[in-house]
Amino acid sequence: QVQLVESGGGLVQAGGSLRLSCVVSGILQINTLGWYRQAPGKQRELVASITSDGSTTYANSAKGRFAISRDTVKNTVYLQMNSLKPEDTAVYYCAAAPRTYYFRSGYVGLHGPDEYDYWGQGTQVTVSS
Repeated sequence: QVQLVESGGGLVQAGGSLRLSCVVSGILQINTLGWYRQAPGKQRELVASITSDGSTTYANSAKGRFAISRDTVKNTVYLQMNSLKPEDTAVYYCAAAPRTYYFRSGYVGLHGPDEYDYWGQGTQVTVSS
């Protein structure tokens, strides 16, 4: 049974930090792990992704503030979020896929959320001003 279980969300003041964790089980091969978020009334958007060779991708809004990492022994992916802003408020989802694409531009990852096979239930992050 495939499971992605997120934790670490909560309420934090602007400027604060949170560390999200996602434990993945039941998947034999994981090449790409991603963190997405969805705010009320908005589309789900990529926050960051990491591939099996360690290549990372960040949304512009996350660059310099967030860091994605993975522990292959623990089958866990993390999202360290610093300098949080009220606009970071959203439900954060962990996603996994057995594939990775290498683009001529140098980008390594997936085209979009439809290419992720597995999703967690999400964890709420609320940043107060």
